[in-house]
Amino acid sequence: MSEEVENEVAEDTPLQITEADPELEAMFKAGVHFGYSRSRRHPKMGPYIFGLRHNVEVFDLEKVRTQLDRALDYVIEISKKGEVMLFVGTKPAVQTAVEETAGKIGMPFMTDRWIGGLLTNFYIIRKRMDYFEELKEAKRSGELSKYKKKEIVMKEKELERLEHNFRGVVQLRRRPAALFVVDPAEEITAVHEAQRLSIPVIAIANNDVNPTLVDYVIPANDSARSSVAYILDKVMDAWKKGKEQAPAETPQASEVTA
Repeated sequence: MSEEVENEVAEDTPLQITEADPELEAMFKAGVHFGYSRSRRHPKMGPYIFGLRHNVEVFDLEKVRTQLDRALDYVIEISKKGEVMLFVGTKPAVQTAVEETAGKIGMPFMTDRWIGGLLTNFYIIRKRMDYFEELKEAKRSGELSKYKKKEIVMKEKELERLEHNFRGVVQLRRRPAALFVVDPAEEITAVHEAQRLSIPVIAIANNDVNPTLVDYVIPANDSARSSVAYILDKVMDAWKKGKEQAPAETPQASEVTA
């Protein structure tokens, strides 16, 4: 049973912030604590709510930190093992932050439309990605010039479509070991595919999300770029920490096998 939060927080009242706790202050400044209105809250998010601010619920930053630390510990572990984590965030406000973070640590990302079956029908989708790589190489090498003009135009248009779909995930040679999702409600298809395959999901989830949908929930503002960027920076640092602890010659990915 979730908690019902009745306390009203004044607009200018600092939330759980002290000069001795710079981490909470940084989270506060990034807007990590802002949720949506109480009417949108999922009942199971109750335990993470601190109160209300002009009918907007605010998260308990101490509890956010606890959940974030738990998620970061897991990120360190999968990074240490040389596994692959797929970043998913298709909302316009977070696309850039998600893509930049994934790029900095060499991980795949999906920031446009989720490709249905990317996980559950991975080996079929992988064949399309192989074709995409072949077509891209054909254009680079000039091999496309052997076709008639109309055929070249068609293949270039096809290449554009494939680039749009696969540019962030073409490096995947096998299913990822984990997903990092910004807003599981928005990316519900990806979450459900991961669940079917028992792939752990880490997620930034606002108060409208059922936290039990994912394995490692970070209850926080999942719509503001500043909030998402703050958490993604922590994830990136954790990933780098895991790599530093990894045994030498740990592979990042293996070849596709049926």
